[in-house]
Amino acid sequence: MGRRLPDSDVYRFTLALLFLIAAISCFMSYYSFSVSFRGSADTVSLGSTESSDSNEEENGCCRGIEHLELWGDAVKWGSDFKLNSSKECCEACKEMCKGDDAPCLCDSWVFCGDKEACGSRFGECWLKKQKDTLDPDRRDSSDMVMWTSGLVFGKGEGIVKLNTVYGAFHVKLLPDCAPHSVAYILELLSLNHCAGCQFYRAESRGNSWDPQGNHIEDASFGPPYALIQGIVEAQGTVFKDIPLEACPTIRRGSIAWVGSGPEFFISLANHNEWRKPYTVFGFVLPEDMEIVEKISQLPTIPDVWSNVKVSVLERPVSLRFIRSKKSL
Repeated sequence: MGRRLPDSDVYRFTLALLFLIAAISCFMSYYSFSVSFRGSADTVSLGSTESSDSNEEENGCCRGIEHLELWGDAVKWGSDFKLNSSKECCEACKEMCKGDDAPCLCDSWVFCGDKEACGSRFGECWLKKQKDTLDPDRRDSSDMVMWTSGLVFGKGEGIVKLNTVYGAFHVKLLPDCAPHSVAYILELLSLNHCAGCQFYRAESRGNSWDPQGNHIEDASFGPPYALIQGIVEAQGTVFKDIPLEACPTIRRGSIAWVGSGPEFFISLANHNEWRKPYTVFGFVLPEDMEIVEKISQLPTIPDVWSNVKVSVLERPVSLRFIRSKKSL
């Protein structure tokens, strides 16, 4: 005959059982969401942004790349300007970008934050101006470099073009939120080709989101999932996984990595339900979203990725990042 558990043990057992059920429920919810972004290469996950102002306010982004020294004309000498962190250095640079029409007086910063390596130079913050913000002057980059550097794109700056056969649309890059990601996109600008770069998945907003990207009450969250998905790994180049960077809420026009790249997506809707952090490295300018919508309406073939229904383009759409003179 079994021994009856004391009341205290019954209570603890009940709590443990409830916790286990909750944990299993959370896991299944996340799993069902994440597999919707898994393609043939077993890539997972996804991103966020609609306007640079809204994202920077939401995230307070001010990030740089460690062990990188950017060169350029100094607008404030670090030997006379010392701060406590790389974030403060970045923010000092941003303070020189307040004009509505004029370009930023500072578009790059360099900070020495390693006490041991920097010695007497610890805390130096150099604010600089690049001759070409889309091709910054890199002095050195290695584990031996004691500097952390970053870029700041003001209004009308840091805009590149994404070319397709259905038209070109402009993308505002966010280096202060995703410096590693933006560095990779800037590398693509220097290539004469991007063979293998393409959109291969397209899903419209369906009946779940309105034209502004807002979710319709009581509608499902997909499928379709309101996005186009592609890859930007040029043949003949070696892609290095990009670390998780900024994680704002995904909005209509957001461009983000699937996992650590090179798979990426552009969102056609405001996906507040996607809570897991994703690296958002830019956004499509609102006036160009009609081209993204056009791609999302192309003929597709139904497929199933990890038990989730998706729509794959009958014919992948080649893409390439190129330079642009577009201003906001």
